[in-house]
Amino acid sequence: MQVSPFARIEMAPPDPIIGLTEAFKNDANPKKVNLGVGVYQDGAGKVPILQVVREAQERLQATEDTKNYMPIDGIPAFNQQVQSLLFGADSAVIAGARAVTVQALGGTGALKVGADFLKRFFPASQVWISDPSWENHRALFEAAGFTVNNYPYYDSETHGLDFASMLNALKALPAQSIVVLHACCHNPTGVDLSQEEWLRVVDLFQTTGLIPFLDFAYQGFAEGIDADAFAVRAFAEAGIPCLIANSFSKSFALYRERVGALTIVTPSEEEAARVRSQVKRVIRTNYSNPPSHGAQIVAAVLADAELRAHWEIELAGMRERIHQMRDLFVRRLREKGVEQDFSFIRRQQGMFSYSGLSREAVDRLRNEYGIYIVGSGRVCLAALNEKNCEYVCEAIAETL
Repeated sequence: MQVSPFARIEMAPPDPIIGLTEAFKNDANPKKVNLGVGVYQDGAGKVPILQVVREAQERLQATEDTKNYMPIDGIPAFNQQVQSLLFGADSAVIAGARAVTVQALGGTGALKVGADFLKRFFPASQVWISDPSWENHRALFEAAGFTVNNYPYYDSETHGLDFASMLNALKALPAQSIVVLHACCHNPTGVDLSQEEWLRVVDLFQTTGLIPFLDFAYQGFAEGIDADAFAVRAFAEAGIPCLIANSFSKSFALYRERVGALTIVTPSEEEAARVRSQVKRVIRTNYSNPPSHGAQIVAAVLADAELRAHWEIELAGMRERIHQMRDLFVRRLREKGVEQDFSFIRRQQGMFSYSGLSREAVDRLRNEYGIYIVGSGRVCLAALNEKNCEYVCEAIAETL
């Protein structure tokens, strides 16, 4: 019998997040809690379908009249709404047609298209990501052929930002280094730059020739739609060429629909046209063209004043619930007699926090209590609710 050509292929290690979720599903503990999964959950522990999404879907189903292929760069109306959301409706970038936006397969797909585009035209460049960063950043850019390095970011002593070290490291990078920045709601730490710090970073990029790539997966989950776009708009208004990967997985709870976009800001309309032609080549050789359903929902909601208003209310509700869970988590831990200071969790933004829990504590919480946390101690606050928070805090109090 012929030996299989795949016989020597080894089993790949499990994804640190997806593998954790699989272990959680197989756990028989009735009190189990998954604080590792990176999705927003409502007070009942469910990933919701927003009411505004239901309404937009009903309208779409009533009017859709074809299942023909999409354009390579996606739905024009969707791409226009993305730019308005990123830069503001009155943006000079939009008025000057200096931005290229292409629909992508979620935020991850946008990062991948951007990485492949950059590798084609900057093959000698290296990529720099924050220490720590979303675990897929490294794998994604390495898969595109880049060497990936870290710049300082998180200070484990203060549970905050080591901004001085970050700035000094970026200053030392060679021109055309690609720097991945989290525009808000840093994943995994929840630690963001202040507006003043962002302006200093923008000033640095104006003189160093670095290429900024902003990952913007959580617009509306920190302080609000416009406030969360501060970094993106600061780079754009400063005239700095940059790439932006944004996602609607969280803000619209459209995780399985894979709705995102890659936007590239250029100095001129003519340069934008050339960039678009090359990005479309990348897409064409990857997946040819994107799906329509999720993007049509987003475009319809953002273009309709009534639906847009309803979406902003639902988005604010998700944001406020996360803030409330941060506060409840800290209060409950203190009430349980935990002496370790967790007050920094209130100052962080978005769905995640670097909790400061040791690997030993994380392992005990999983093995003894069925509470699943990433090995780094990263906790998804959006997975907490009024029912499970008590149990989680009791378990942490007994573990520490």
